[in-house]
Amino acid sequence: IHSGRPDPAGNRAVIAPGTGLGEAGMIWTGDKHLPFASEGGHAEFGPRGALEFELAQYLERKFGRVSYENVLSGPGLVNLYSFLRDTARGSEAKWRTEEMQHEDPAACISRAAIEGRSPLCADALRMFLEIFGQESGNLALKLMATGGIWLGGGIVPKVIDWLTSTPHFLDGFTHKGKLSHVVEKIPVYAITNASCALLGAARYASQEHTSPQ
Repeated sequence: IHSGRPDPAGNRAVIAPGTGLGEAGMIWTGDKHLPFASEGGHAEFGPRGALEFELAQYLERKFGRVSYENVLSGPGLVNLYSFLRDTARGSEAKWRTEEMQHEDPAACISRAAIEGRSPLCADALRMFLEIFGQESGNLALKLMATGGIWLGGGIVPKVIDWLTSTPHFLDGFTHKGKLSHVVEKIPVYAITNASCALLGAARYASQEHTSPQ
């Protein structure tokens, strides 16, 4: 997604929107990268700009506390779509209402956006990618992930064309004020192998591990 200038011994990060939002890191130990988990996806959503502040208020009325997972996930994409629809920023066609009643709503939204069949769905996906870029950049800064950040989860492969052909994600990722020059050097990769999680688990299981005392 972004070539950057990776540091081979730098920390790395993974952010993965799907049914929820997963975030994790890998720290360089001197001879290898050691992964560690986090619950960063449940950190509070930090809106940027008037539209996102209005979104935060909309979701706060619905959930009470708003986390990044409420925005960056399959259900989160539906929340963005509902927000734009309910605040009169687009109309919902009858065919889309019926389609979303019988299929996964998030998949319907992303498909309609990519196929150019719905301006409302396109706006929701565009907003999703911008916020996805923002939080990916946040994670990169928090972990100082100069070795790169990987985009995983079930949504990324479905929207890979928009990730690579539109500026929405990278605009959010690199817009970090006085630290923009830091994130601009961090490479961004998209994980498109659907078996990645199983391959990682198999690799971990094949290695010897010692439990902390």
